[in-house]
Amino acid sequence: MLPQELIRKKRNHQILSDNEIKEFIQGVTDGSITDSQIAAMTMAVFFNGMTPAETTSLTLAMRDSGDVLSWKDIDKPIVDKHSSGGVGDKVSLMLAPMLAACGVCVPMISGRGLGHTGGTLDKFDSIPGYQTTPDNDLFRKTVKEVGCAIIGQTGNLAPADKKIYAVRDVCATVESIELITASILSKKLAAGLQYLVMDLKCGNGAFMDNIEDARRLAKSIVRVANLGGTQTTALLTDMNQVLGHTVGNALEMKEAIEFLQGKNIDKRLYKITIELCAELLVNTKISATLTEAHQKLQHCLDSGLALEYFARMVTALGGPADFCENYHRYLAQAAVIRPVFSKETGYVAAMQTRSIGLALIELKGGRTCSDQPLDYTTGFSKFCHIGDKIDKDTPLCFVHAQSEDDYQHAAQNILQNITVCETCPPPSPEIIEKIGE
Repeated sequence: MLPQELIRKKRNHQILSDNEIKEFIQGVTDGSITDSQIAAMTMAVFFNGMTPAETTSLTLAMRDSGDVLSWKDIDKPIVDKHSSGGVGDKVSLMLAPMLAACGVCVPMISGRGLGHTGGTLDKFDSIPGYQTTPDNDLFRKTVKEVGCAIIGQTGNLAPADKKIYAVRDVCATVESIELITASILSKKLAAGLQYLVMDLKCGNGAFMDNIEDARRLAKSIVRVANLGGTQTTALLTDMNQVLGHTVGNALEMKEAIEFLQGKNIDKRLYKITIELCAELLVNTKISATLTEAHQKLQHCLDSGLALEYFARMVTALGGPADFCENYHRYLAQAAVIRPVFSKETGYVAAMQTRSIGLALIELKGGRTCSDQPLDYTTGFSKFCHIGDKIDKDTPLCFVHAQSEDDYQHAAQNILQNITVCETCPPPSPEIIEKIGE
């Protein structure tokens, strides 16, 4: 069938068959379907949705558009975590080595920045020499020998998703539950996972800004993943504020290294990271209870074992052998680093987290087109949290920019998107709820 007829069918609220979806994805993979047709189809899905059967067919077709890895030669559980995207979300950077240190293998296929959210791969690209797109042999070797590897989609892993993902980022079809489900799970299922935990962000810095949509997406992912043979649960986590102390690629990498070193650990970031790790350790039966899992994970941090696994992964994938010891030397810095002070004294009551993510894009730390090079040095550090006391000596954050004009523009963005009030707001939970089968 002609691709325009499939687009027309979905535009008109009709259900696509399994074979029709396979045909469309085959066309995406072999290049016979153009970017404009991909954009049209994703827009039709965005407005009209897909049935659970269609979403499962789309996910499996995208998975099967390239290689599907097998880990039969490894006798450890094969696990991963995925985040639906947030601002300052660097959980994956610590989670993978922490889990590897606990005795599971983590072949993590990650993405670049999407919309206002940061991308795990963009953070790793800030490390000189690190290969975010190695061939499958190096990927497999690293997972087998180190226990974890964080990479992007190679040409042979879910290549259809790689094309669709890039188009969605620049044509305003990011927030579709069906497309997010298929995009996430096509990569994860292609990686040959046995267990997956989903970090489903909810709040004004997430694609799902309300709890109802977040639950719908979590249930969609859990249902489709389990149908695809990967045992999956999801945690709904708060994204109404920046996660951690930093926003920006090299800055977030620095925060992750310090986390693994036991320095400057943000409490919210720690809570979410530990709970996601513990969920997987219990699901794999590496730990009998969440309490036992917490203790095991804390030991891996306190002993330096998790940091050691991170360092080994960086070296195996081409990064400097002494990166963790000398990260300040390898992570470039912006030309202008200056604080932003509130004009009011009081407590941080709220922030428009999505706008803060967009402010990073304006500093060229994120993309406005799919092939845009990034400035890995820009962003924000020492970022305030809701409930923090703010006065003339306590900045909202530090801006990292390449010029005075860029600093001034970013500073105005920060001031416009953070609310300071006289009274301290009540705390909100980091983990909202768990979604299972």
